[in-house]
Formats: sequence, C-alpha cells, structure tokens
Amino acid sequence: MKREESRQQPSVVFEGMTSIRAVLTASDEGISDRQIITVYVDRERYDSKIKDIEYLTSVSRERGFRLQTVDSDILEHMTTGSSHGGIIAECSARTIPDLSALTPRDNGFYVMIEGIEDPYNFGYAIRTVYAAGADGIVLSPRNWMSAAGVVCRSSAGASELLPVYISDPADAVKHFKSFGYKAVAAGIRNSVSAFDADLSYPLFLVVGGEKRGISRTVLDECDETVRLDYGRRFNGSLSAASAASILAYEAFRQNRKRD
Repeated sequence: MKREESRQQPSVVFEGMTSIRAVLTASDEGISDRQIITVYVDRERYDSKIKDIEYLTSVSRERGFRLQTVDSDILEHMTTGSSHGGIIAECSARTIPDLSALTPRDNGFYVMIEGIEDPYNFGYAIRTVYAAGADGIVLSPRNWMSAAGVVCRSSAGASELLPVYISDPADAVKHFKSFGYKAVAAGIRNSVSAFDADLSYPLFLVVGGEKRGISRTVLDECDETVRLDYGRRFNGSLSAASAASILAYEAFRQNRKRD
C-alpha cells in the first residue's frame, strides 16, 4: 500500500545509478539545475557496489554532496520501487523555465504531453520521445515533474536529460508557430492519418490524455490534427503514452536525415 500511495507524492529521491547518472549529466550539460544533496548506499550491498561507490566518491569531491551508508530498511522507507540496486540520491528541486524564455532550435522537434494520469506512464512517454530525437518537452503547469524520481526511473533518465518548459497549451502552440513551426495535434475530428501527414521539421506535436483529450482552443490553434489508424476494427483508444511514442517515431521516420 505504501508504494501505491507514494506514486502520487512529490519526490526528490532518485533511485538507482541510471537516474543518478542522468542527474549528473543534465547538470554538466546545463540542461537542469538539479543538484545531488546526499547519496545513500545500502550497507549490505556495499561490497557489490564498490565500483559505483568509488565513482560517486570521486564525483562528490567536485560536487560537494555527501555519501552515507544506511541500513536497507531506511532505503525501503525512502523509495517507491525495488529496482534501486541499493543506491539512491536525495536531490534538490529542478527549475522548469517558462516556455517564453525558449528560442527553439532551427529545424527542431518539440512535444507537449498532456493528461497522462500516472507518473510511470508519463515517464515511459518521455523515454520514447527522447529516443525519437525530440529537442525538448513542454508541460502544462499541472504535471508529473513533482514526482521527479518516479518519472526519472520510468524514463530511464530521459526526463532529466531533456530540456523541459512550462506553458499553457494554447500559448505554447502560438509560441512555436511564431518561430515558423508547424503545430500538429493528436485527435480524431477533422483528422488525417499520421502516416499520410507531413510531419517534417520544424514540428511542435501536442498529445493529450485519453480521458480529457486536447481542448478545442488548442485544436483550433494547431495547423493540423492527426490520428493513428488501427490494423483492425477497435472502438477503444490508445493511451496517451502509446500515442506520443508512435507519433514521435513517425516524425523521426520522416526526418531521419535531419542535421
């Protein structure tokens, strides 16, 4: 019960070396201002994790964070998952800038993900969007980045490695269009198949949740609405995470020669 309830709680605990390395890399590359405060190591796993501990000890001298060995029940209390491998990091919050501060890259690809109901699914979507080559993601003010540790673990670190911005959805569409981007929304009404649509860069893709979808205001601001065709008769809808993944990879497929 503890883990299920804690999925919904704000978190600055990053579990496992993949997440910790993502925090360090994002800081090095200027993507995020999040910093590690303390790394906790399960004393029962100390010997088996000696290479990771030596690496973190070296980095800690440069970054100024602490390493502390603790009993396994303390890690159990601090974490929501069981895949941390005996190493977790308590981190500071991350500043997420307003989208108005961004000048999008030329020929870029940005994605707005809205309405995902679970931080794990949110992380899965970010993982695929990152792998598909997105230059950044845009989130509405209410988003799952408050549960950053869960999102980072489920995204295999991608949530920390991607630039992230906050914006009202309609304002985000206007912002990217002012830089010559094509704005495309995922939807059904007055849509064309994503496999027939022109998803060439520069592209701003908006994907809404399966429950609330995308508001009419945002759809009206977008240049085109695209749908995902099914291989058989199916009256249901794909999850927002699945839709974001497929559309991001279709955009990647159409733009594989991007500089």
